[in-house]
Amino acid sequence: MEPWVSVLKIAGAFLAGLALGWFYFWGLWKTVNRIPDAPSPHVTMMWSYFLRLGVTLGGFYLVMWGDWLRLVAALIGFMIVRAVLVRRWGGRRPAQFKNARSPSWN
Repeated sequence: MEPWVSVLKIAGAFLAGLALGWFYFWGLWKTVNRIPDAPSPHVTMMWSYFLRLGVTLGGFYLVMWGDWLRLVAALIGFMIVRAVLVRRWGGRRPAQFKNARSPSWN
């Protein structure tokens, strides 16, 4: 196999990891924003979790296709998206929680 073909496959896996990370963490953020208005928050959280997990794990399996280097590239892309989104959204509270007080454990 040509070396540039391997590089393209790994680059494609990296981009797929970025897309999977965006899907997973965007879905998580949307779920957290939707929970206060949900009629049954536990069901909303459960379905969101299983949907995000199923799509993400299935995506990793398809991207990997038997080559561990592609899996590593996809995981790196996934973790980069996580780091970027934590920096971008990490300090903000969802709109519904802006005026909420932190619990006092004392």
